[in-house]
Amino acid sequence: MHATAATRHFSGTYAEARQKFLDAAAGRGAAIESFELEAHRGALGETLATDVAYLGAPGAARLLIVSSGTHGPEGFCGSGCQVATLNDTELLSRIEQAGIGLLLVHAVNPHGFSHLHRTNEDNIDLNRNHIDFDAPLPVNAAYAEVEPFVLPAHWPPAATDQTVMAAYIEKHGMRAFRAAVTAGQYTSPQGVFYGGKAPSWSNRTMRGILRRYGAGATHIGWIDIHTGLGPYGHGEKIYPGRNAPADLARARAWWGADVFAPFDGQSASADVSGPVVSAVYDECPQATASLMGLEFGTLPDQEVLTRLRADTWLRRHPEAPEDQKRQIRQDLRDAFYCDNDEWKGMVLGQTRVVLLQTVQGLKAA
Repeated sequence: MHATAATRHFSGTYAEARQKFLDAAAGRGAAIESFELEAHRGALGETLATDVAYLGAPGAARLLIVSSGTHGPEGFCGSGCQVATLNDTELLSRIEQAGIGLLLVHAVNPHGFSHLHRTNEDNIDLNRNHIDFDAPLPVNAAYAEVEPFVLPAHWPPAATDQTVMAAYIEKHGMRAFRAAVTAGQYTSPQGVFYGGKAPSWSNRTMRGILRRYGAGATHIGWIDIHTGLGPYGHGEKIYPGRNAPADLARARAWWGADVFAPFDGQSASADVSGPVVSAVYDECPQATASLMGLEFGTLPDQEVLTRLRADTWLRRHPEAPEDQKRQIRQDLRDAFYCDNDEWKGMVLGQTRVVLLQTVQGLKAA
């Protein structure tokens, strides 16, 4: 694919991405619905919304969902993939001929996408928020011990903070450290990977979308596009569904032996509580669901985590100097979006393969 052909589907801001998506959807004659986050505005004063485009017969029995922007600036990648799909006549023709409904959910977390935060307007990580809030909250006992050096009083961290963190990793191991930090926590609203105390606006919105568009589905294939973990430009196929052998076997039958499940310990991702895609089990219980988090690598994992820590630190310290704010925002954007032709081409090629595999899986289901 020629570089300029790949890059034209991507955008530099949330506002541009939203317009590009809506224009491409309208150009295809898609049914478009917008859910506005009315209490907030974007970084440029723009409207914030999760936008939905649907192609195919209403209430199709087989439904392909592609979602973007669960983690804010990861939306730059996911939006580009969705716009590219809307411009891919051959792929859309295959989907249509198979009688599959295509549901594109653009900017699950529009506030984070626009303001360059991984978390939402309330510092909630949406992939830790889709739990049963009527049940006791998940417990991450190790988090309290790591937060003081993960989010120190000053940024960048002092040498003493780094020493304490290195000692923790030496004692418990990197895997335990990453789990303590990233698995999700429900005790520190200004902390990292916070899951919230109740369903967020995005959670409620996504559940409504699933009920509206998935009510007639018997089979659902859902690709949620992410960035920031794994080798540069590689799309890891993360299985984010429930720990059921038949479900994992079907995911590997559809997408290949390189589907990794966090609960098996093979994935670049921690085994997290409450991912967005798990809502399908509640809202579309009649459907057989095949789920994938398609995760494109950017920078080394520890560098991404450091930039996420800085982002959370900045939320705690709005008094930070303007130049430091700008640098942290830019660093976070760069951690989740490699703004170059090579990376974008890698992303689009792999996404197209996954979508073709999903179409074939749905056809045979």
